[in-house]
Amino acid sequence: MKPAEEPAAPSPAATESPAADTSETETAAEAPATETLVSEAVEPEKVMEAGGDWPQWGGTRLRNNTPNVSGLPLEWNIGKFDRRTGEWDKSKVLNVAWYSNLGSQTYGNPVVADGRIFVGTNNGAGHLKRYDPQVDLGCLLAFDETNGDFLWQHSSEKLITGRVHDWPLQGICCSPLVEGDRLWFVTSRGEVRCLDTAGFKDDEDDGMVDPEPARVADLMLASDPGKAAMGGLAKGEVAEALATALDTAGETVSGDVKVEAVTEGSKWTLTGNFGGVDRTLTINKEGPRLSVYKELGIHDKNDADVIWVFNMMKSLNVSQHNMCSCSVTSYGDLLFVNTSNGLDESHINLPSPDAPTFICMDKNTGKLLWSDASPGKNILHGQWSSPTVAVLGGVPQAIFAGGDGWIYSFKADSGNAGKGELLWKFDGNPKDTEWKLGGEGTRNNIIATPTVYEGRVYVAVGQDPEHGEGQGHLWCIDPTMRGDISPQLAMKVEGDKRVPIEHKRIQAVEAEEGEIAVDNPNSGAIWHYAMYDANADGEIDFEEEMHRTIGSIAIKDDVLYVADFSGLVHCLDANGKDGQPVVHFTYDMLAQSWGSPLIADGHVFIGDEDGDVAIFEFGPENNEPIEEINMGSSVYSTPVAANGRIYISTKDKLFAIEKQ
Repeated sequence: MKPAEEPAAPSPAATESPAADTSETETAAEAPATETLVSEAVEPEKVMEAGGDWPQWGGTRLRNNTPNVSGLPLEWNIGKFDRRTGEWDKSKVLNVAWYSNLGSQTYGNPVVADGRIFVGTNNGAGHLKRYDPQVDLGCLLAFDETNGDFLWQHSSEKLITGRVHDWPLQGICCSPLVEGDRLWFVTSRGEVRCLDTAGFKDDEDDGMVDPEPARVADLMLASDPGKAAMGGLAKGEVAEALATALDTAGETVSGDVKVEAVTEGSKWTLTGNFGGVDRTLTINKEGPRLSVYKELGIHDKNDADVIWVFNMMKSLNVSQHNMCSCSVTSYGDLLFVNTSNGLDESHINLPSPDAPTFICMDKNTGKLLWSDASPGKNILHGQWSSPTVAVLGGVPQAIFAGGDGWIYSFKADSGNAGKGELLWKFDGNPKDTEWKLGGEGTRNNIIATPTVYEGRVYVAVGQDPEHGEGQGHLWCIDPTMRGDISPQLAMKVEGDKRVPIEHKRIQAVEAEEGEIAVDNPNSGAIWHYAMYDANADGEIDFEEEMHRTIGSIAIKDDVLYVADFSGLVHCLDANGKDGQPVVHFTYDMLAQSWGSPLIADGHVFIGDEDGDVAIFEFGPENNEPIEEINMGSSVYSTPVAANGRIYISTKDKLFAIEKQ
C-alpha cells in the first residue's frame, strides 16, 4: 500500500447492514402463492439504495452498476510513477486516498465488502515471498478498505495443460461474490472456491477441506543448488542451498531440522522451525525439479483461508477455453456459475460437448444441485459471461448467456433430479449471421453479463477482444414469456410447408439450403438496437452502429448506457418506442472499451484501453464528457463506487479516489 498523504485517509463511514428480507420489494406482491421466494442476506434494492458496500460484480444479482453513492469527486490526478523504480511522485496528486500494486495485467473488477477490497489479477506484484513476481499465477488479492494495505492472497498455480486452458499472465479475470464473512469466486484452474474474507488474520482455520498444500520453493535438479540439496537430503541434512531457498521464500530455518525419507530418493519431510513456526514441510522430486510444500494454517497470515473447493474440470469434465472466468452470484443458499466450457486450441473441436455449461450449487457446502449443457455442440468459442438472478413476473429466474449466442433463463431453485427447469431461451443473433474463425464473421457469442431493470432483461453480444471490432446487437427482452422467445425462427421450406430446424452452430439459416427466417409470434424482443440513422442522411455511419461489446449495460431513470469494443458510448431510452430503439447519442472515446459504465452521483464513468476515464453528466442531453482523466495505464475494468469513494483497477494498480 502507498498512502497519498500522512496520516492515511480516514476510513469510509460505516453503514449498517439492512435486515434480512424474504423477497425483492418490486416483485414480492406479484409472486404467485405457488412460488417460494428465498431468504436473502440483503435485498438488491437495499444494496443499491444504501450507497455502502458493493459486494459483487454489478453490486447485486441484478447486475445494474448504479449505486446510490454521493459526494464523489469529478476530478483527480494520480501523480506520476517512475517506470524503473515504481517511485510515486505525489506533487500533483489530487483526490487519491491511496493506491495498491496489482499484477502486470488486471481484468477483474474490484468489489467492496466487509471492510476489504477484493481484486482479481496476476502475480506481477509479488505480494507473497514464496512466489517471485516472475512466477505466473492467478491471484485474488484482498486489501484494507481504509488505507489499501495488502491483507492476503489466494494463489492459483498455472495448469500444466498451458494456454488452451489457462492463458499466460491473464490471472483471475472474474470478480468475487461476498456475503457476510464468506467469499465465492472461480479460479483460473476451473474451480469454484469459497473463502473466509478475513483469511487467517482472525487466527482461525475455517476450512471444511483437508489442509491445502502450498508451494514454498523449487530447485532445478540440473542446477548446482538442486544437486547440493539432493545430496544433503540423501544424508539426512538440509544443505545450505536448500536453506537459502527456504529463507528467500520467507521460511527461514531456525534450529535443528529432522529430515525423514518418505520414499527413498523422491520424497522427504522436514520437521523443525521455519519462518518462526514449528511445522513439517514436504519435499517432492517432481520431474526436473525439487519442490518444497507446506500446509497452510493460521500462521500463514498472508494466505487465503479456503472453506471448500469444487473442481469443475475434474468433477464435471469441463474443458475451459483459454480461461475459466465467471463472476458468480447467489439467490439465498443457491450459487450460480458459468463453467466456461469451450473449444480446444484448434478453435474447431469441442473436447467436452456433454459437459455442463451452467450449474447451481449449495453455496454453504459446495454441493452440486443441478447442471445444464444447453449450448451443447453449438458453443462458438468460449463461455465467459456471468449469471444474473432476478424475480421476474413473480418467478425467480437465473439468467445465463451461453457460448452459442443464446440467452437462457432457468427457474432459480434447487432443481429436480439434478436438472434445472428451462423457462425461456432467446437467440441474440439474427438467423442469417455466420460464425467465422478469428472474428471475421457476423455471428457473435455473449461475454457481457445480462442486466435486469424494471422487470426487463438487457444484454448485448460480442466476441473475444482479440477478434477485433464487428457488428453488435443490443436487446431488450421480456422475461415473462416462455419457450423459444427469439425474434425469429429458423425454418426449412419443403414444398408448401415450413419445417422448423434445430439451431446450427455456424449459421442458423442458409438460404442456399432452402432455409428462411420467419417472425416468431412468441417473440420476447421488446426492442433491438444494431444501427440508427441519427442524422437521417440515409446512410449508416460508424458512430451510428452498435458494435461488439464485452461490457454490460447500466440503467437509471430509464436512461441506458453501454460502451462497445469500438470505443463508442451509446446512450438510449431503456423503454424504446413502438418496438424500436430510441437513441439519445453516441460518443467516440477513440479507444477500445472493455468495461462497463458506472452511474453514480449524477454522473457516468467509463474507462478505456488508453487509460482514460470519461465522465459524463447523467442524462440524455449530455452527449460530451465533462472530463477525461488518464489513469497511467489501461483501464480494462469497470469503475466501482462504494462508501463515498470510486475504486478503479488499472492494468497494474488499484486506486481509491475520494474528495480530500
